[in-house]
Amino acid sequence: MGKTKIKLDKDLLDKIKQLSELSGYASPDEFIVHCLEKEVAKLEESDSEEEIKKKLKGLGYIS
Repeated sequence: MGKTKIKLDKDLLDKIKQLSELSGYASPDEFIVHCLEKEVAKLEESDSEEEIKKKLKGLGYIS
């Protein structure tokens, strides 16, 4: 698996660190990967491309 760096807001990163530790993840990176995998799986289960676009708009990723 390749590595890619992303920028996160400091407050969000602090929350991720805290939640990952409380949830028993080995690292914040493992927690983030798990969360993203769950969201991708949800999107892949969608019936249509239009539904995916609606969800992404609702999350603020596209306008």
